[in-house]
Amino acid sequence: MPFELMALPFDKQSLAPHMSEETFDYHYGKHHSGYVDKLNSLVAGSPLADASLEDIITQSNGDPEAAALFNNAAQIWNHDFFWHSISPEGGVLPDGALKDRIDADFGGLSEFKEAFLAAATGQFGSGWAWLVLDGDKLAIVSTPNAVPPFVNGLTPLLTCDVWEHAYYLDHRNDRAAFVQTFLDKLVNWSFAAKRLQEAS
Repeated sequence: MPFELMALPFDKQSLAPHMSEETFDYHYGKHHSGYVDKLNSLVAGSPLADASLEDIITQSNGDPEAAALFNNAAQIWNHDFFWHSISPEGGVLPDGALKDRIDADFGGLSEFKEAFLAAATGQFGSGWAWLVLDGDKLAIVSTPNAVPPFVNGLTPLLTCDVWEHAYYLDHRNDRAAFVQTFLDKLVNWSFAAKRLQEAS
């Protein structure tokens, strides 16, 4: 079956003023949708036509001849994950296991935000910032271009897209302002807590 553009888990107008409807029209309606269309054209009639995104990503990872497959499949996976990582009710860290782990592994929410902001703004060029589970500890990593952390054996819990198309309409070239808004107003801690519970 052809891959489909995932339905957003919220109304695209519901994140304003932190993320504008115009940004969604380009980010979701053109960039994300474009990756879906391109991947479908690449796998049509091939042995990968019925493969999962994860299988395509894993099989094409590190193969220069399959770079287009990897990039488009991984960007679909990453964007699907990103839309779940944000929420109109985002920004407030709930009590529970995730808060305890953030306190233990980063020293508290403020320290986590500082480290995440540094990773996101320090990623040169396009890419992603992630909260991941690395063995039995939480960690923050950034990845370039389309790379998802699971190809490196890490379990992603949430992500922030730091490609320019994620923030340029709302914040121009101020990536730090976008990431700070993500951390303070948009991040879906409930999704991250669920991911942590499933991985534990």
